[in-house]
Amino acid sequence: MKAIAYQADRILRDIELPKPSPDMHDLVVEVKAVAVNPVDNKIRQRITPDAGEFKVLGWDAAGIVQEVGERVTLFKPGDAVFYAGAIDRPGCFCDFHRVDERIVGHKPESLSFIEAAALPLTSITAWELLFDRLAVSTDNIGRLLIVGAAGGVGSMLTQLAHHLTELTVIGTASREQSQAWVKAMGADFILNHQQSLVTQLKQLDFDSVDLVASLTHTDAHFADLVDCLAPQGKLGLIDDPKNIDIGLLKQKSLSLHGEFMYTRPLFKTDDMIEQHRLLNRVAQLVDAGILKTTLQQCMGLLNAENLEKALTTLNQGHTLGKIVLENNTSP
Repeated sequence: MKAIAYQADRILRDIELPKPSPDMHDLVVEVKAVAVNPVDNKIRQRITPDAGEFKVLGWDAAGIVQEVGERVTLFKPGDAVFYAGAIDRPGCFCDFHRVDERIVGHKPESLSFIEAAALPLTSITAWELLFDRLAVSTDNIGRLLIVGAAGGVGSMLTQLAHHLTELTVIGTASREQSQAWVKAMGADFILNHQQSLVTQLKQLDFDSVDLVASLTHTDAHFADLVDCLAPQGKLGLIDDPKNIDIGLLKQKSLSLHGEFMYTRPLFKTDDMIEQHRLLNRVAQLVDAGILKTTLQQCMGLLNAENLEKALTTLNQGHTLGKIVLENNTSP
């Protein structure tokens, strides 16, 4: 099968690999579309394959189940699916991909494969951050501040908070185009994260927020976010800050919550199947017209050249929503 991978030189190449076979709980999926994510660039920078070995990236896919393992109960061949996969397995930038059924959802019927591929990783991250880490319930009231609301995770988090909770949603974005996008996703108010967040909240007659979801540049905003939070508030993050002073949290009794959507499959947690359930719930909400795909651009067919362009565009840090590549060359 065709795959896109890199070796120690980190140059993406079109290569041929053997088609995978399913283990007990695995599906082999014919990949129809994929999305790119910051994790692709991070893994490429940080992980060097052994000499002569290849590393396949990719953790957002939509496709059709071709084969199933002996213990699979949730899917059958021919089912259309979408998923993000597991970080300790080869990625989905290939024709056929092996994935555990417990982290796979049925694709929204109302979306194409290209539209659906934009959703899994960001939906899982946003859902787990909002409902598992920050412990928000559907009847929560209060204010949620989302830092970096125009990106893939921010776009889904804004929609989920707007449609499934009673929270007032405040999103940050710095450009006119990104601010319009965040507003369209459902934010009640928009702040510019290149300016003082505390000052802007006061201009809205808000003394504080109850919850913060920091999706990018937490290091730069940390002190400001602590000032924004009400006593006993919660701060959730998905990035990798290196220099934050957690001592700032103590006086207000603030709690800090990290979200890593690969935790469940990486550690084979007892509740690993929750990712299957939440993806199915997202698909239902999409088909009901409540949530919408965050696809912004399809950059052509899945090959090394187009993937390099997509990852470069993503790395520039000005992307709204998601970038997707189509794979229609599989047999």
